[in-house]
Amino acid sequence: MTPATRLDTALIAVEQVNKSFASPEGKGSFTVLSNINLAIYPGEVVALLGRSGSGKSTLLRIMAGLLPPSEGRVYSNGQPLKGTNTDVAMVFQSFALLPWLTVQENVELGLDAQGVELAERRRRSLEAIDLVGLDGFESAYPKELSGGMKQRVGFARALVLRPKVLFMDEPFSALDVLTAENLRGEIDDLWNAGQFPSQSILIVTHNIEEAVFLADRIVVLGARPGCIRGIVTVDLPRSHDRTHPRFTALVDYLYTVMTNPELPVTGEVIAADAVSAAEVKGAAASSVQRSPYGMNLPHARVGGISGLLELLVEKPNGQENLPRLAKRLGLTVDDLLPILDAAVLLGFATVAGGDVGLTEAGRDFATTTILQSKDLFRQQLLRHVPVFDSICSTLREKQNGSMRADFFLDLWDEHFPHAEAERQFATAVDWGRYAELFEYDADEERLYLPEVQPVM
Repeated sequence: MTPATRLDTALIAVEQVNKSFASPEGKGSFTVLSNINLAIYPGEVVALLGRSGSGKSTLLRIMAGLLPPSEGRVYSNGQPLKGTNTDVAMVFQSFALLPWLTVQENVELGLDAQGVELAERRRRSLEAIDLVGLDGFESAYPKELSGGMKQRVGFARALVLRPKVLFMDEPFSALDVLTAENLRGEIDDLWNAGQFPSQSILIVTHNIEEAVFLADRIVVLGARPGCIRGIVTVDLPRSHDRTHPRFTALVDYLYTVMTNPELPVTGEVIAADAVSAAEVKGAAASSVQRSPYGMNLPHARVGGISGLLELLVEKPNGQENLPRLAKRLGLTVDDLLPILDAAVLLGFATVAGGDVGLTEAGRDFATTTILQSKDLFRQQLLRHVPVFDSICSTLREKQNGSMRADFFLDLWDEHFPHAEAERQFATAVDWGRYAELFEYDADEERLYLPEVQPVM
């Protein structure tokens, strides 16, 4: 446990937690979480912010006692956690309502499992239903409710248990934008008014603005394996005003560190121009000092990369603010970041201070002909992504200019779980085909050089 952690006052704490899962192919195991130290205290809202693959939901389930850690300890109210954590309740992304039960019966489920008497159960369930604004719908069935109303039932079902900590696992991501914003605001209003039935909230999200709006502390997670990169304090009075310059600075800072995974998260929110392009480039370079098959290819299609660059070329100086770009495109961070990562990796764009800008190569790619863009894409791949030079060299060494896909998958398997290795391979095939570096025969499951005809 870190020296700053006050175990005696923490509602929940994890100490040096690691979590690994066995590979389904029997090729050892892969680590999802590494050396996690975190505590949740009364009176705070904490957000876990990270990309896909950072282990956010896994950490939440370990703290809830639904998953055991492979190593380390979990504490609840200062005591080692054994089994399910009865001090927490969880709201999930999916509504998970029982369709044959009414709203009130769904809300009462947890109380019924605890053996609470019928009269008390009814009283508390009606209070929770009223709290989330569903009074009048007690006898309705889930099929009669909108998505937002179903999630309100999910909140009522959790809050009726009066947990010390409410866990929320991306609770707004399955809702449309307006419904999500409305429900998010109502939860924030309840918390700020002191009417929230829990002492603390822990929310998992990949939405940066949502994290800044709701949280007092934002824990930024790195990916593969999941680790704590740093913690950012939201030093704004509640309710967090989105028009406040500090709110904008926090959002821009978090976009910068999320789009540059190797940058340290100091927690000191710096001016937009303080993260230099040299720092970003140096951090990216440090991540490539390893096997080319250990380099994480962002899962972005060439069309998405091209579309982003064509949008930027129309902007003054080829630059756009990342939060504004995400809103304009209607994309979540998990959707936007792989495209940005790919553009930066290929040397077509730079990200600094919450802004994305075109490089000279990016401007050329966005404004040239299709044939010339393919040539430029090929040059950038070979210059910036070593795995493509490795694949091409391997194919050239073969007399028939081809190699089974399994050979390359095994190399990726050394660095990623098998499912992710397959995704890495699929991305490499998409990029390599566009660049005309190699072809792929899906029937034969072989890669081959363009001048070599596949075996029929």
